[in-house]
Amino acid sequence: MVNKAIVASLLVGAAMAVPYPPSIDLGPTGPVLDTVDFSPKKPNGGNYMPSKSTNAPVSRTVDAPALGDKLEARATGEKVTNGVARFDNSNILDGVGNGVDSYTMYWGDGSTGAGWPAQSRWVSFQNMFDNYKNQMFAACANLPTPQPNDSGPEVGAIWDGIQQAAAATGVDHRLILAVIMQESHGCVRVHTTNGGVRNPGLMQDHNGSATCNENGRVQNPCPSATIYQMISEGTAGTSSGDGLANCINQSGRNDVSAFYRAARIYNSGSISSTGQLQNGIATHCYASDIANRLTGWVNAPNGCNCDNNPGSCGITTN
Repeated sequence: MVNKAIVASLLVGAAMAVPYPPSIDLGPTGPVLDTVDFSPKKPNGGNYMPSKSTNAPVSRTVDAPALGDKLEARATGEKVTNGVARFDNSNILDGVGNGVDSYTMYWGDGSTGAGWPAQSRWVSFQNMFDNYKNQMFAACANLPTPQPNDSGPEVGAIWDGIQQAAAATGVDHRLILAVIMQESHGCVRVHTTNGGVRNPGLMQDHNGSATCNENGRVQNPCPSATIYQMISEGTAGTSSGDGLANCINQSGRNDVSAFYRAARIYNSGSISSTGQLQNGIATHCYASDIANRLTGWVNAPNGCNCDNNPGSCGITTN
């Protein structure tokens, strides 16, 4: 008789398995436009997610964890607790298909009343992933210090890692993908950055452990377990700072604006006292970029000039 514990273990494993479609790892399906900006960070654009250790402003001097052959687990199990929680992300055709590859500059508080897109305008997860796949396969070679591009299995692991993190945290899988593309263009060997807070991995999270490129140590291939942990740390948070789940909880909203406000918090640690998502520190275009990615922006020129010329947008940093 088969041991019941073994059967239960197999069932749990099957429930967590979210294999990517065969088309995901077939490699680029077309050329990547030269107009695509592969820089994973804008100048002085580090992420300052809220710190878990204190209610004071986020530390700008966190120390990097020791790196070894074994990852030091730091993901902390955050879950979305407000009305936009979505734990079942099995529907991968959950939007309007491809959407429109164009860029609209969004201003204000993230609400549909201020002109930000309703969730009914978001693209489907599978379409979004397929449309960004070419960038994933080309991004690493476009880093300041070029690295080997993603392999098919590595891109497949990004898909699986997103689905696992979405199921565990209640964060919509499309938001996770949008942040990955914003932060690293899906390059699994993206370097760790530090603009005051150490940001490693696909989501450039708050002082996480998972990375395949730090201090000259580059892993090729990047292990699937490391890719999964990069996405988990960016979504469920680390022992040092919040992930997307808690950023959504801190948004103060229960509608689509929670996602755009969470993007602003993920990047800068807070929302400006003005309530305007283009204001504050870090990357002024960040929330607008995320909204555009969710509605189909892939290759069109970026229509936000607030980081290159803040004065043209009337930016305030308070």
